[in-house]
Amino acid sequence: MELKDIDLNLLVIFNQLLAERRVSKVAENLGLSQPAISNALARLRKLFGDELFLRTAHGMEPTPFADQLAESIGYALGMIHGAINQRTSFDPATSQRSFSIAMTDIGEIYFLPSLMEEIGRIAPSVSISTVRNTAVNLKDAMEAGHIDLAIGLLPQLKGGYFQRRLFIQKYVCMFRKGHRLDKRKMSQAEFFAADHVVVVSSGTGHGKIDELIERNSPQRKVKLTVPHFVAIGHILQSTDMMATVPERLAQRMAEPFGLVYVNHPVKLPEIAINLFWHAKYHKDPANQWLRGLIFDLHTG
Repeated sequence: MELKDIDLNLLVIFNQLLAERRVSKVAENLGLSQPAISNALARLRKLFGDELFLRTAHGMEPTPFADQLAESIGYALGMIHGAINQRTSFDPATSQRSFSIAMTDIGEIYFLPSLMEEIGRIAPSVSISTVRNTAVNLKDAMEAGHIDLAIGLLPQLKGGYFQRRLFIQKYVCMFRKGHRLDKRKMSQAEFFAADHVVVVSSGTGHGKIDELIERNSPQRKVKLTVPHFVAIGHILQSTDMMATVPERLAQRMAEPFGLVYVNHPVKLPEIAINLFWHAKYHKDPANQWLRGLIFDLHTG
């Protein structure tokens, strides 16, 4: 197959179908009729000799061949989009742009205070919304432009995505000041004899750390499990429980809640926290500005 034989608009529709999984939504996004999208899909099927998308109760599901094409086509369209839009300007001082960033609740606690303070100073009309990394189909949402950036340990964002390291973090044990283990070093025996509050955060880097503790070590005395980190400070402040948390989170929560933290007695891997964006928006000035701001504020 030669490139001269392919209508680029068909690949745009293919990319939209991957992201939206509904003919009606793709038609709305592109300002076309539903019959026009259906006709384009028929041409794509004939061109590639594959059904590409199958109707299911959950929408148009891609075939294995469509999944195989997805990364390469998404990356190529992203490069073309970036090349033809690189002259677009972005002025943070006057922009009223709303950005969406995917992050965990840990990310919100750690990144948002300083980020919003700086945005208030240099871009007063810019607004930010956050979504959970696990609450959406992150890969498709970023490709479609619904989410501008993602922060975290996100191995699913590979082909078609750029990433930049923000920092490496280790895990620590955190508890209230005056706790019986409030000393410079904690032994493994002391760790496993203590009462623990555990945050159940499957699908995240922290979830993998908890799995590692449970798989390779004695059973912890888990007194409480919660679905997020937001309440951890309040819980540890008034109990004798402890929690395994990322060091950057501990730094943020220690003073406001009267907590302390020590090095973790269990040997745990350090976690790389990266900033991700789709190739389609690599040269988008607004995206470049926001990721540059986050990088300047939070690296090292």
